[in-house]
Amino acid sequence: MRAAATMTRFVDGHAVELLEGGGAYFPALEAAFDAALHEIHLQAYIFADDPAGRLVADALVRAAARGVAVHVLVDGFGGRTMPQPLRARLRAGGVDLLFFRPDVTVFDFQRSRLRRLHHKIAAVDGVLGFVGGINVIDDMHTPGHTPPRWDYAVQVRGPLTAEILRLARQSWDTVARTYLHRRWPPWRSLPGALPPPAIEPGAPRAGAIRAAFVIRDTLRHRCDIEDAYLQAIALADREILIANAYFLPGVEFRRALVDAARRGVRVTILLQARVEYVLMRHASRALYRQLLDAGVHIFEYHQSFMHAKVAVIDGEWATVGSSNIDPLSLLLAREANVFVRDAVFAAGLMSSLQRAMDAGARPVVASGFRHGLAGRIAGWACYGIVRVLLGWAGYGARKDYL
Repeated sequence: MRAAATMTRFVDGHAVELLEGGGAYFPALEAAFDAALHEIHLQAYIFADDPAGRLVADALVRAAARGVAVHVLVDGFGGRTMPQPLRARLRAGGVDLLFFRPDVTVFDFQRSRLRRLHHKIAAVDGVLGFVGGINVIDDMHTPGHTPPRWDYAVQVRGPLTAEILRLARQSWDTVARTYLHRRWPPWRSLPGALPPPAIEPGAPRAGAIRAAFVIRDTLRHRCDIEDAYLQAIALADREILIANAYFLPGVEFRRALVDAARRGVRVTILLQARVEYVLMRHASRALYRQLLDAGVHIFEYHQSFMHAKVAVIDGEWATVGSSNIDPLSLLLAREANVFVRDAVFAAGLMSSLQRAMDAGARPVVASGFRHGLAGRIAGWACYGIVRVLLGWAGYGARKDYL
């Protein structure tokens, strides 16, 4: 059984800007890197050699040339296709580049291969942070799918920037310890650079928004993101809208959505229609019937490739981050989300989601969602395979999940 949930700790004093897609995210990232004075950390699952990747790489190299200590951490599996010329260019330009668990291949069957660095964060001088679901990859780069990629991030100023920097440093430190040739501390300044800023809990206020930075890791924060969702769903009294690219919730999460719908809350789940991973797609659809019969509204987004991981509840609670509602994110990967309590921010995210739904989403109608025998067998077989994989990965004891 899992431990009792920890209440999400919201902190006053933030300015949080919603960034929709790479068209908003990458220029904001470039501007932040160009203004950096001391220290930059950028961490992502993918760093592609495309227009977005080259724009970000150029900004990182420019910062390093000014004497800023620049550190880039990329997941070893997601970043395995990062070309050598791009890696060499960053390193030659003074950027420290490392890979999280790099010794993994498609045919690696070790359980640890599933424990990936999936968060997408940036920390600049301890005063500015970025959190979301957007990798360093161009929105139009969607092999096998219709572009553009639809995703979100946030730019944060205020006390939480110290927590974002702390996570960035800890992640870097963990990986750097496996590289014995590294010098310490791993965020050392380059010659002529100013000393890095100190992390202080009392970072200056930057606005009126209450926000929380919540992570998932394999130690002290194994269930924090899921718990934050469950707390908000349990307290909802009007409307829940969850938009998530990969959706395979556990028993407790499904029960929370069903309970909310039955007490009169309008519960809407927006999922991608494009098939990327066949196993997860069929396993996810095996759960539709239970949710639809309880009155949950399910929409599938057909217009392009949806990669979002966001939610809005009761018009004043919202989250943007990297965590899907599936076993890989909630049980295995390192994730990071920002949770916000602010009506104006929530309204902006809800408006963006509603526009996307109006333009490219179709409802899954309960009366029409009746698979034949072959479809039901395929769905539950995939669901069963996912359960077996969770047991193999060391999470068989989490019987409350699937």
